[in-house]
Amino acid sequence: MFDFDMLGLAPTLSAALKRANLNEPTPIQNQAIPLALEGHDILGLAQTGTGKTLAFGLPLIDHLLAQSSKPAPKTARSLVLAPTRELVNQIADNLRPLAEGTKLRVVTVVGGQSINRQINALLKGTDVLVATPGRLMDLMDRGAVDLSTVRHLVLDEADQMLDLGFIHALRKIAPKLGTPRQTMLFSATMPKQMEELSRAYLKDPRRVQVAPPGKAADKVVQSVQFVPQADKPARLREILSNDPEALTLVFSRTKHGAEKLMKGLVADGFNAASIHGNKSQGQRDRAIKAFKSGETNILVATDVAARGIDIPGVSYVINYDLPEVAENYVHRIGRTARAGREGEAIALCAADEVDLLVQIEKLMKTELPVARGTRPEPERNARRGKGGGGGGRGRGAPSKPKAAHGQAPARSGRPRRRRAA
Repeated sequence: MFDFDMLGLAPTLSAALKRANLNEPTPIQNQAIPLALEGHDILGLAQTGTGKTLAFGLPLIDHLLAQSSKPAPKTARSLVLAPTRELVNQIADNLRPLAEGTKLRVVTVVGGQSINRQINALLKGTDVLVATPGRLMDLMDRGAVDLSTVRHLVLDEADQMLDLGFIHALRKIAPKLGTPRQTMLFSATMPKQMEELSRAYLKDPRRVQVAPPGKAADKVVQSVQFVPQADKPARLREILSNDPEALTLVFSRTKHGAEKLMKGLVADGFNAASIHGNKSQGQRDRAIKAFKSGETNILVATDVAARGIDIPGVSYVINYDLPEVAENYVHRIGRTARAGREGEAIALCAADEVDLLVQIEKLMKTELPVARGTRPEPERNARRGKGGGGGGRGRGAPSKPKAAHGQAPARSGRPRRRRAA
């Protein structure tokens, strides 16, 4: 199949896709949508940025449009669970245009926002409820939502839900859902526990997979720079100065570290904002909105943003700190090279992070190209300061800061502006 018209979607959905100038389905959409339209449970495996939201969203809306019933007060006809507030909002932003011109309602419930407003939004009932597990449990405990009429369940980024401990919430939510129902589970990685989850909640699922779990998007140019921890701030500033107009995501391991890093960048004249768990939902939404519009072009984040940021224009992802969970590296760098675009991922690796790098490379079944420094021997990685450092002449030698940014893809010729001092 080569276009959405051949998938057998409702005319309303075909019109919505045309309004959005979407003509050709991505591979995961091409495989999953026909099976989901037939009512099969779906186990979908695909790297980030491949269009998973429409892969479940289009058949979900199609099924709802085919039904004449309306949701009763406090009920939902379908439920989409996602691990983070940002991802919930992103999913809803993708689904609402599909329901434009219909009577279908899409309601979101997440933590960090007024629970009373969410209770009021659920009073009328909803066709699609998109939620984080924690806030949904709060609403269930208050008797604000009845899930017994749910006939379609979607678990998006299910592997991260496992990482964040939401499996316990899922075990409490699932028995409250209606039966029979269709369940679709989507994930970018497939850890062993995911197999157990699929067996528990999917019935005779059809497995669709467009890339091996742990594989990054093909157009992401990856590299690693071996830098002493103390030299990382200066190295980061060099990299950011090489392409000052580019949208750049910088990942820090901790909330405190992300905030400190952002404030230091701002003090040095960079146009930066931060997003992490200590920020209110309003602050996080404003930071993402500013980043998406280009008002802010550097966003410092923890793994709260490793999923749920769908901004096609992100040119660089910089891993200032390597993640302790290897799978999170895949999700982090998946924020660039989205929707077929090119992007670059740069990892700054201190001596005591080499073991984390080894786990990342093992997951991805490839060794990252070294753009700066010398790769330490594994036995020298026990303590900070052993091995690594900024020595050597890799692809990005210190005397040529521009090259240290890696083999960057061609840019669109955007004008450069001088930063305020």
